[in-house]
This record gives sequence, structure tokens and C-alpha cells, in this order.
Amino acid sequence: MSDPTPRRPLLGAALLAAPLVAAPLAGAPLAGALAATPPRGRGFVTRRSRHTVAATIARFRAAVTQAGWIVFTEIDHAAAAAAVGLPLAPRTVVLFGNPRTGTPAMRAHPTLALDLPMRVLVWADGQGAVFLTRATGTHVARTVFAPHGIALGPKPVAAMEALFARLATAATA
Repeated sequence: MSDPTPRRPLLGAALLAAPLVAAPLAGAPLAGALAATPPRGRGFVTRRSRHTVAATIARFRAAVTQAGWIVFTEIDHAAAAAAVGLPLAPRTVVLFGNPRTGTPAMRAHPTLALDLPMRVLVWADGQGAVFLTRATGTHVARTVFAPHGIALGPKPVAAMEALFARLATAATA
């Protein structure tokens, strides 16, 4: 079913507004404007780690492997920022998943590949405290699977939540 709502006026407004939004951000340090605090609610759970960023990532990788899943890659945002001369406290996203369960879902719903694999963020605040932030099972069901036409029932959501909690605990405890 197509949406009869015209899109051109919105696109035009967005194009006109883009310079107004981008100009103040170009070269502007957002770090001072945004506090480096763990998000509360909004579908995320943040745990403080007893380990360094590198050790937390290594422990997370080991927990993922132990669970029979794989780590696809890591994205080191701090290294990318440093490469363009900008400071950023450690911010590493670890992408992980289970091709045995993800592949059949992607076959049936190709656009799911835009939102998989799963990910966690390992980061440090300005005082050097290390955290791991992950999405809740409910958040993943609503924001990753549902937009692609996949409805997850309570049991898969609970199982996902339990796994994510176990992996985060193994990495941070």
C-alpha cells in the first residue's frame, strides 16, 4: 500500500534546514555540550566495567564465542576521531551475531541486514570509568526486528534479554 502523503515539501524543508543544522556542528565540539553519562531507559542498559576498555572488549569477545556466536568486527570511534585530529574518549562498538539464526531471517526479510548484526558499545567517561552499553531484548524486538515485519513473541525476547545480560555481565564483572 502506498503512502499518498507528498514528500517533496518535506525534502525541500530538510534541504533548506541542513546548512542551519550542519553549520554550528562543523568543527564544533559536541563533547562539551553532551555529558558522557550512561543512558538510562530508552531501551538501553549500561553496566560499569571493572576492567579497562581493551579487557572489557576481550572479555566480551570471549563470552560471545563461548555462547556459540561470533564477533564480526569492532568500530573504534576514538581512533577514527584521532585520525582527523579530534579528541574522543574510548568508544568502541562491537558487532556480534549468530549466522545460524540471523541468516534464515535475512533470507525472508532482506532489509534486516541493515540492522544486524547486534552491537554493544564499550566506552570510557572523562574520569576513566569504563562502561558497556547494550540494547534490551524488548528494544531489539521493537527497533531491529519489527520494522522489517518480524514480530518476536515474549519467549524469544526473554531469551535475547537473558543472553545479552549474560554477555554483558561476563565482560564487565
